[in-house]
Amino acid sequence: MKRWTTLLSIFYVLTLMVAPYGQACTSILVSKGASKSGVPLISYSCDGEFHPHLRMIPAADHQPGDMYEVRGWRGLKGKIPEIPHTYKVFGLMNEHQLAMGETTFGGREELMNPDGLFNYYPLMLITLQRAKTARQALEVMAELVQEHGYCGEGESISIADTEEAWLLEIVGTGKGGRGAVWVAVRIPDGQISATANMSRIHGFPMNDPDNCIYSKNVIEFAVEKGYYEPGSGKAFSFSKAYNPPTEEQIRYSDRRIWSIYRRLAPSQNFSPEYANGRGQGTPYPLFITPDEKVGVRDVIAMHRDHYEGTEFDMTRDLVAGPFGAPDRWRPMKWQVDEQKYVWERPIATQQAGFVYVSEARPHLPKELGGVVWYGVDNPYTNFFIPLYTGMSEFPPSYTRGQLSSYSRDSAWWVVNFVANFANLRYSYMIKDVQALQKQIEDMAFGSQEVVENAAMELLKSKSPEFAVAFLTRYCIDSAEMNVERWRQLGDALITRYNDGYIHNEKHRPEEVGYPLSWLEETVKKEGKRRAVKSEKIKDREL
Repeated sequence: MKRWTTLLSIFYVLTLMVAPYGQACTSILVSKGASKSGVPLISYSCDGEFHPHLRMIPAADHQPGDMYEVRGWRGLKGKIPEIPHTYKVFGLMNEHQLAMGETTFGGREELMNPDGLFNYYPLMLITLQRAKTARQALEVMAELVQEHGYCGEGESISIADTEEAWLLEIVGTGKGGRGAVWVAVRIPDGQISATANMSRIHGFPMNDPDNCIYSKNVIEFAVEKGYYEPGSGKAFSFSKAYNPPTEEQIRYSDRRIWSIYRRLAPSQNFSPEYANGRGQGTPYPLFITPDEKVGVRDVIAMHRDHYEGTEFDMTRDLVAGPFGAPDRWRPMKWQVDEQKYVWERPIATQQAGFVYVSEARPHLPKELGGVVWYGVDNPYTNFFIPLYTGMSEFPPSYTRGQLSSYSRDSAWWVVNFVANFANLRYSYMIKDVQALQKQIEDMAFGSQEVVENAAMELLKSKSPEFAVAFLTRYCIDSAEMNVERWRQLGDALITRYNDGYIHNEKHRPEEVGYPLSWLEETVKKEGKRRAVKSEKIKDREL
């Protein structure tokens, strides 16, 4: 078992090492009372330029003296004793339907502790191997960082089990420091929350352990560092103390929170004023009550957002070009004549490595209770597949490939190709992409009850191994079939949208050209150079 954990830790370090520097992830938390299925949901868009692989860690028994190797971005950081038994981890959900996600908020650079053993990812991974519930996960993480130190400067970690959803925010204590500073808040039943690369917890109850847990040093450390003055008359805010925001960060992060809230609770009329980042308005609340119950497909829809229909609509500004492409090429910050500027940062981004939504269902047997809806690359131009925590293996195309080499055998590259090619004539090609996307997801969600009923029958009439084999085969076959359909979509897009033409049903190229609005803008800027006269030119004497 030691070899498994070592190899998997190495793998995850290599594939996720880019993400922390991008500080570009989004997570949505839905309490069971706000969920259509009556169980907690969390999502995690892991954004960064990397090629993800699906991996699982088997459950295992360990002998005294066995050690767990903790690896950071640059290799082995240290070892800690194994516990007698660890649980199966399936991506970022374990066999007990405990799931996690994260977003990096950075915070104060001086609080990074290079001597701390844990960064967020190995901390999440080892906790999933050792905890059954969200509350137990908080205990495990608190003990680990207290004993071995935390090296990150600021992280929001979403945690959900079969009953509760929690948001943990944690920061390091600086070089030579011990432990970590953290606070965890339970999302109240019937409410939702979201986090997007900015600390979200301001004030919190100090005497309500059922709903809030925190490190003993959470306030005194801020006082010691000069981040908070007790005599100021202002209430303590974890966010203001440990992640004082800039205009740039608010626009980069809270604009995503605003868009999620405006879409899930339109009746509350959340203003974009604060999301403009110019010191006006008030921060958005940590959690809200949605207008309607939220399902998995609703959460997926939130991740497919470029602020369409708002003043920040990324399909309608100048840089979207003639065909309204919302992707913005990095770097996001740029400068002209000593003035700094930034592009919008949407929820849907081409930088996404993977996105998932977890659903924990205690009323179902463990073989099919935990389900992860998983998609690779940009959620706006991908498709999501169901993966059950009881599965024994993953679809092969989701375990292959590397960033340095294009491969049609890799699901990530197949999806990535379609997304990149669609940018050439986005307003046309996105319709083809969304049509197939809807077909695939309608079929997957529409078949879920039938598939799970069949698995239940196998559990009743045969051994659990039959149900596991059935679910595994179904998920692999449907996933690989849909990857092949996406390959064919890519081939069809190249054929139909070739050299600026659009080929009609008879496979004949048609000149479609540019939208009138774009032509009008071109005339305003360079009309004299483009203008021509239609009458014949008179002969001139030589």
